[in-house]
Amino acid sequence: MAVKTASSPSKTTKKASVASKSKFSKETYVKWYKDMLLIRKFEDKTGMLYIQQKFGGFCHLYIGQEAIVAGTASACRPDDKHMTAYRDHAHPIALGTDPRILMAELYGRVTGCSKGKGGSMHFFDKEKNFMGGHGIVGAQIVMGTGVAFAEKYNGTDNVTVVSMGDGAVRQGALHETFNMAMNWKLPVIYIIENNNYAMGTSVERTTNVTDLSKIGLSYEMPSKIVDGMRPEAVHEAIAEAAERARRGDGPTLLDVRTYRYKGHSMSDPQKYRSKEEVAEWMTQDPIEHCLRVIQENKWLTEAELKEIDAWVKKEVEESVEFAENSPYPEAHELYEDVYMQTDYPYIKEY
Repeated sequence: MAVKTASSPSKTTKKASVASKSKFSKETYVKWYKDMLLIRKFEDKTGMLYIQQKFGGFCHLYIGQEAIVAGTASACRPDDKHMTAYRDHAHPIALGTDPRILMAELYGRVTGCSKGKGGSMHFFDKEKNFMGGHGIVGAQIVMGTGVAFAEKYNGTDNVTVVSMGDGAVRQGALHETFNMAMNWKLPVIYIIENNNYAMGTSVERTTNVTDLSKIGLSYEMPSKIVDGMRPEAVHEAIAEAAERARRGDGPTLLDVRTYRYKGHSMSDPQKYRSKEEVAEWMTQDPIEHCLRVIQENKWLTEAELKEIDAWVKKEVEESVEFAENSPYPEAHELYEDVYMQTDYPYIKEY
């Protein structure tokens, strides 16, 4: 059995599970369950298709971390903005993006959410206010804060949620950004999707401060550790942070403890961790947790649960069919969406 550290999974007891039932409705649990199951099966299928060489490039799966996006989406408003790194398949699904256009993007087809030009690491959905996955480590921290600045400048009460991995917090730009965000009291929530490993390097090997929430202390930024294997805990933390941001009190930093069951990317041999460690974290699986709560409360029958399974399977199958039947971008697309809008007001001056 792997040695337990500060980043090992917390043992969620049945009593704790039952206690959480009174805080959230049947509809919320069912939505969490459906969304997380769809994300899991979408990612399972994505991994299989990648191995079959249906598409190329880098590919980072979100399997195991689903509770973060499920709890975040349920705690936010539709007009709130979301930005993340390159492990970005789950975020738009939780926000309501059609998985068909996401699968098409993986396939590099013109019907994809980025017209087939972004691939796995650069999903976008303007209609759902998903401001993108970003391939440059830590870049989203700065850009997402800029989005939050725009919201405040325009006088909205929208919040921007910026997600990053535990490796991205080592970027120097984070500190400049945190200082600016707190000084200007920007409406932004920073989520560290802390899955213990930056590629293959553990948190313990990159810092002597393993409580990453302490990074906010220098800026007096409210910060806390959150159980990232439970959508209830994530929802409550995001709701509290969003309320703070909307009333003009500025940012919050959340060290959300989670775990990825798969490698950093599809090419990761995972030699840096034991099978026992992975198995221990899988006992905290957020999908199984929500299923237990639903079953304990008798909110859905076995037949209704099977209907959800069938719906998820159909969504994934139709996503693949849609992607494989969609056309590739034409050659002229190479020169479009690169520098600026064609209707940019000052373009005639150049």
